[in-house]
Amino acid sequence: MTHRSGFACFVGRPNAGKSTLTNALVGSKIAITSSKPQTTRHAVRGIVHRDDAQLVIVDTPGLHRPRTLLGQRLNDIVRETWSEVDVVGFCVPADEKVGPGDRFIAAELTKIARRTPVIGIVTKTDLAAPQQVAEQLLALQEVMSFAELIPVSAVDGFQVKQLEDLLVTRLPEGPQLYPDGDLTDEPEQTLVAELIREAALEGVRDELPHSIAVTVEEMLPHEGRDDMIDVHAFLYVERPSQKGIILGHRGERLRAVGSQARRHIEALLGTKVYLDLHVKVAKDWQRDPKQLRRLGF
Repeated sequence: MTHRSGFACFVGRPNAGKSTLTNALVGSKIAITSSKPQTTRHAVRGIVHRDDAQLVIVDTPGLHRPRTLLGQRLNDIVRETWSEVDVVGFCVPADEKVGPGDRFIAAELTKIARRTPVIGIVTKTDLAAPQQVAEQLLALQEVMSFAELIPVSAVDGFQVKQLEDLLVTRLPEGPQLYPDGDLTDEPEQTLVAELIREAALEGVRDELPHSIAVTVEEMLPHEGRDDMIDVHAFLYVERPSQKGIILGHRGERLRAVGSQARRHIEALLGTKVYLDLHVKVAKDWQRDPKQLRRLGF
């Protein structure tokens, strides 16, 4: 039996359903999802294990016209990723018209389509009528020529397996790249920081998503207990007024963020967690190269 292994990535405008699709294929929550666009900031790798293949999915930030240095760095990550994978999935939601953002990405993808197959994926079919899905598939064909076109829904599992097969057939023959059972190659600290950031994003007013960064300073065994880990983390915002929003009335909001993040971190690490979370102001960090480096960009 031949064994295939290689890399795929999903691209699309912010909020096109890329992370949810990655999680559905991997069968576990490795990419953070949020109703806020621009949630993903790192290229996270999720690993799908099959008897005949190992598919590594690189989840990228949404490509957009950048307004800040952070935005430019995010776009660079996307383009670097495209140039290194074996197959690209271009995600467009079923329930939104194909727009200038999609055409901007398609124009970029056309440059690599000669050497890398691009599969057109109509996502979120659970939110659209069959007629709308059919129209979206036709509209996508106008945008660029795809190796394949497929409608899927990560929420109800519609055609997720078929998409997996389509991606796998495009991979080169080769051995396993990661040990059995690994779901991601992200260091645990990165995942923990992302889970904290996801919890902080939920329910924050719209002006905040980009202004939040999280660093995990240390993760240590809890003194005197072998069933618990201490996680010390900082949540950075750009202005003092934002610090107030994150803290909430008498620190209530930060406590809620902490308990939500803690639940997800405990599930990820499989152990009890004591989460020590502090909010700091890093003035205009999105535009400052030194601070961007310190915060991991």
